[in-house]
Amino acid sequence: MKITLREIAKLVGAELVGNPDTVITGISGIKEAKEGDITFLANSKYACLMKTTRASAVIASREISNSSKPLLRTDNPSLAFARVVNLVAPNYAKHPQGIHPSAIISEKAKLAKDVSVGAYTIVEDGVEIEEKTVIYAGCYIGAYSKIGKDCLIYPHVSIRERIELGNRVIIHSGAVIGSDGFGFAAVKGMQEKIPQIGTVSIQDDVEVGANVTIDRARFDKTIIGKGTKIDNLVQIAHNVVIGENCIIVAQAGVSGSTTIGKGVVLAGQAGVVGHIHIGDNSIVAAQAGVTKSIPSNTKVSGYPARAHDVAKRVNACVQRLPELYKKIRFLEEKIQELEEKLKDKNG
Repeated sequence: MKITLREIAKLVGAELVGNPDTVITGISGIKEAKEGDITFLANSKYACLMKTTRASAVIASREISNSSKPLLRTDNPSLAFARVVNLVAPNYAKHPQGIHPSAIISEKAKLAKDVSVGAYTIVEDGVEIEEKTVIYAGCYIGAYSKIGKDCLIYPHVSIRERIELGNRVIIHSGAVIGSDGFGFAAVKGMQEKIPQIGTVSIQDDVEVGANVTIDRARFDKTIIGKGTKIDNLVQIAHNVVIGENCIIVAQAGVSGSTTIGKGVVLAGQAGVVGHIHIGDNSIVAAQAGVTKSIPSNTKVSGYPARAHDVAKRVNACVQRLPELYKKIRFLEEKIQELEEKLKDKNG
């Protein structure tokens, strides 16, 4: 697709600096771009790459002013570039259309108009699927589950019984929604399984990554709030409540009955114990281990997780331990020498 910078600037609401008739034929990263491509620069510290890129234009922040390339200056270069990608880049994905003959759909299921179901997918009794939802091949939709409008369920997703999905939910391959919570009680030295009879409720505009597991509640609901995005390989335990517009990054884990507020970020491999609360707009840094509740608008890191500024000071001290150890050994030796001299003197 060919489009001019004038048209792109209008689309994304950007300030155009340069030739408005420059024709864009593709998109690419700033290092890989070639002539005809448009690229973006989200962080000004990488501005030096603008001197070497072969791109025909750059989407950048408003603080970027000097460039040999035409600029589209905007408040959010990443978002603007995403909109350009949707316009310029070809979409090779071809979603299933209609009901594949090999799909096994219960006569007691209710599928609205324009629902698509791929090959070998199983839809059990009492399932309700609303308009324009697409379910790829090899999925399992358990009994009495409800799936909203315009959802996209990729191959090999398992949605267990009595699960609720809102509208425009995206679930990537391998995810398991509604598996049993990890509940056991020790009885005479053996682990007795505790029945998990609750459900999972995923609200509108949630995206769930590949191989994510979200456990059903023991009694009530595990809840994923509206607009939350969950990366690949994340574990959400039973009775967890996650607020709206959170970001949960790969390999993070949230233990049972924990509540997470709105706008929270759990970075990669962060771990959260059960039965605590993480306040709104808090950030948990990568590999942090959260062992107690966190107030709103707080950034924590380290293990056990603590205020990020404190954690940095602690880490700085830890890095100096070998040097401090040498100094202590040296001082111990000096003290021992002085004690021996004093002993000989008083001898």
